Amino acid sequence: MTTSRFATVVVIGGGQAGLSAAHHLSRRGFASALDHSEADRSFVVLDENDAPGGAWQHRWESLVVPKLNGIFALPGMPPPDTHRPDPSREAVPRYFAEFERRHGLPIVRPVRVERVDYADDEEDGDLLVRTRDTLWRTRAVINATGTWNAPVLPVYPGADTFLGEQLHTRDYTRLEDFTDRRVAVVGGGISAVQLLEEISRVADTFWYTRREPVFIEGDFEPETTGRDTIEKVTADAEAGRPTGSIVSYTGLNWSPAARAAHDRGALDRRPMFTRIEPEGVREADGSLTPIDTILWATGFRADIRHLDPLYLVNEIGGVTMRGTQVFGEPRVHLIGFGPSQSTVGANRAGREAVAQLVRDLAI
Repeated sequence: MTTSRFATVVVIGGGQAGLSAAHHLSRRGFASALDHSEADRSFVVLDENDAPGGAWQHRWESLVVPKLNGIFALPGMPPPDTHRPDPSREAVPRYFAEFERRHGLPIVRPVRVERVDYADDEEDGDLLVRTRDTLWRTRAVINATGTWNAPVLPVYPGADTFLGEQLHTRDYTRLEDFTDRRVAVVGGGISAVQLLEEISRVADTFWYTRREPVFIEGDFEPETTGRDTIEKVTADAEAGRPTGSIVSYTGLNWSPAARAAHDRGALDRRPMFTRIEPEGVREADGSLTPIDTILWATGFRADIRHLDPLYLVNEIGGVTMRGTQVFGEPRVHLIGFGPSQSTVGANRAGREAVAQLVRDLAI
C-alpha cells in the first residue's frame, strides 16, 4: 500500500550536497515534513544508503583520510582530522552522522527514489516523488544523488569472452586481492592513478588511456586554477553540453601517489588496446598481453535516471543549467552536479539552491 505525503521541498540524496541543502533549508525556517507535514515550509531528505556517509562509506578500505584530495567542512562544523590515517570509509561517515545528529535533520533511509513525475499531468503544478512505499507531493526537488550508482563501463569488443575478472573502481575493496596478478588499469583520472600506485606494489600493472594523460606542473591554486575550472564547467552546463569530471578540465596534479607510481614505473602509459580476448588484451601494435584482471577506472556519470520523466536531458546528453537550477524547469535543482561536483562546490550549491527556491516559492 502506498502512503501519500507532502513536503514543500524534497531533497534526494544524503551525501555532502544533500546535507548542505538540508542545513540551509533548516536555517531558512523549513520544518521537518516528518513531524510538521502541514507547515508552510517543510522538507525531507530521502537517502538510498543504509547509514550516513553518502558514497564515502563504499570507498576502498586502503583510501585513508590523508590521501584524499580534500574534505571540506559541512556548514558550521570542522572537518575530520586530515592527518590521522583513518580509513575514509569510516571517518567521513562518522563526520556526516554527527552533523545529522547535531542538526536533527529529517532523513529517511534506506529509501530509493524510483521516479519523479509531474502531478496530474500539469507541467506547472507540483511534482511527485515516488518511492516503493510512499508518494511525496512537493513544490520543488533538490537532487543530490551524485554519481556513485552510475558507473561508466565501456562496451568493448570481446569483453564477454574474457576469462579473467573485470571490475569497476566502485568494486575495488582490498589490495590483497590483486597479489601476484597481471592487472590492466583503464582510465586517466585521479582514481586510476591512485589505484595504479597501490596495486603496482603487489602486482604487475599495465596502464591504458584513450588520450595521453596531462600532468600539471606546480601546485593547484584554488584562486586561479580552481576559478578558471569552474568557469569552464559552468560554460558547458549553461550551454547544455555534458560536463566531464573535474580532472578532465584541470589535468592531473603530481600528487604523492602520482610521484610514487612514476618512481615505480607504473605510469608507463599504453594506448588503448583494440579488443579483449579470453586470455588478455590485444595491443594497438597487434601483440597480445596476458591479463588476469581488468580494472575499469573509467569514472561515473550523474545518477539522474529517476528524473527521466521530466525530460531534462537534451539530445546531446547534457542538462542546460542556470546556477543550480535546471533551465526551463525551475522546480528542480541539481547540486553536486556539473560545476558543483567537488566537495566545496557541493557545499556552496546547497546554499545557493535553497536561496533560489525561497525566492521562487515566495514563502
